Amino acid sequence: MIVDMLKKSRIALCRLLEAALIIAVLVLVLDVLWGVLTRWSGSFVVWLSERGIEAWSFVPRGQNEFSEEIARFLLIWISLLGGAVAFGEKAHLGVDYFVGKFDVAAQKLITIVGQIIVLIFAVSIFIVGGSDIVINNMQQTAPALGPQIGLQMGHVYLALPVAGIFMIIFTVERILELVLLKEEPVPSEEELMLAKEEGGLD
Repeated sequence: MIVDMLKKSRIALCRLLEAALIIAVLVLVLDVLWGVLTRWSGSFVVWLSERGIEAWSFVPRGQNEFSEEIARFLLIWISLLGGAVAFGEKAHLGVDYFVGKFDVAAQKLITIVGQIIVLIFAVSIFIVGGSDIVINNMQQTAPALGPQIGLQMGHVYLALPVAGIFMIIFTVERILELVLLKEEPVPSEEELMLAKEEGGLD
């Protein structure tokens, strides 16, 4: 019962993060597209002016300063939150070849130890280290967006502790799932290949 609730909460958090990432990627694509178009229009205006032709006033004279900055900041958030989603959905890279050689109890123990290492990493690097970076950069104003909307670089680096929080939640859920629920052993590559061969023979 508890494991099912943890799984449902993890799935709900992953879906929430996925929705936020979809919106962020959409904004990123539109922002980069606008930057490319305005840069091209700026070059076009220069080309016209060299020939004595004055372009319309509404044509952008060059790339906006904030478009490139928005793209960089969104890429930071998308990368970190995307990594958290991949970890929550167990889509991250992992080497389980040697783990599959052990018995069920050993597999379970190794997996728990691995999750504890991830938990320590998330707390020390993402939470502690990320919070320190955020605090140290709260007085640094973003070059383009800072004067306009008051954005500080600390707000950008806030993606580190936020991603760390989600990773901790997913890790704790995984540890509790391993402790409370009896899991099947992780099949090795040889076992998978043998099962396919037997299936083909049948």
